[in-house]
Amino acid sequence: MSDRLTRAADPGFVWPAVADGPQTGPGALPVGSPGKVGVLDLAFRRDGCDPDGRTVLAERFQKSPLQVMRPLYIDPVLREMPTVYVMSTGGGIVGGDRLDMDVRVSAGAHALVTTQAANRVHRMDVGYATQTVSLTLGEGAVCEWLPDPLIPYGGSRFQQQLRAEVPEDAVLIAGDVLTAGRVARGESWDVDAYVSAVEISRPDGTLLAVDTTHITRDEAGHPLVTGDADAIGTLFVVAPGPAEELAAVMRDAAEAIGSATPNSDGLDAAVRCGVSTLPDGCGAWLRVLGRGQENVEAAVRAVWSAARVHLLGAPAPDLRKS
Repeated sequence: MSDRLTRAADPGFVWPAVADGPQTGPGALPVGSPGKVGVLDLAFRRDGCDPDGRTVLAERFQKSPLQVMRPLYIDPVLREMPTVYVMSTGGGIVGGDRLDMDVRVSAGAHALVTTQAANRVHRMDVGYATQTVSLTLGEGAVCEWLPDPLIPYGGSRFQQQLRAEVPEDAVLIAGDVLTAGRVARGESWDVDAYVSAVEISRPDGTLLAVDTTHITRDEAGHPLVTGDADAIGTLFVVAPGPAEELAAVMRDAAEAIGSATPNSDGLDAAVRCGVSTLPDGCGAWLRVLGRGQENVEAAVRAVWSAARVHLLGAPAPDLRKS
């Protein structure tokens, strides 16, 4: 397990904008200090003794500040699917934190992983923080990764990476919502640097999709970066079957939520959505820019639910966080 901790502490390549800045200072705990390197390894598989083929959490390793409690079976339609909530024992992400999560869903299994609450990235006078998530699917598996929104505070430097390995007959649904920060405090996009890198591939290494979001304080507000939005949502759906049909279902859901969320002047929609197919017809994806975190969250959830009905025959479940 020491090798696992070493890997977690070293995220590999770090974007220069994130790594730029003082790395040591008075009162700052160095990388590797207790509670600074969080590790979470989860392995799901179908229970061969269960007549309904229920998926169980077969393996778990956790190291503070990351942890999970027992899986909950809360989906009223897909009763064999566990929902797991990732929790943090800390008060948010701070400089020097290295978080590493590895989720494996074996052949024929289905698991949904979310978070207990929004993830807050605190100001970093010293150092930077990283989070790496690896999703590995077996043949015919279904993995849903839907964390709560990320809230980067002013002066934070944060890099997150999502790597997913998806066989041709498996289904991956991965969503993300990024907010502008503590908008009420005037910290709209006041980050020193934020980078999110998504890489989805086949088991043989063939790349399916690569998406990188790069935001700094100087770039925020540019029409090609954030514009006037204070939240950005993304949803990737990789699945077998005609990609155009999937994209059409997702697009209809996005257009419906967009027309239903007018802003304060009642003229323009509070969210702007775009849906297109992924390369080589491996699925479809959504990007949402909007005013109001709740509006962007609603758009991502609506499209997630529509894609879920199309692929799995069940809408998005109530995750029961409040």
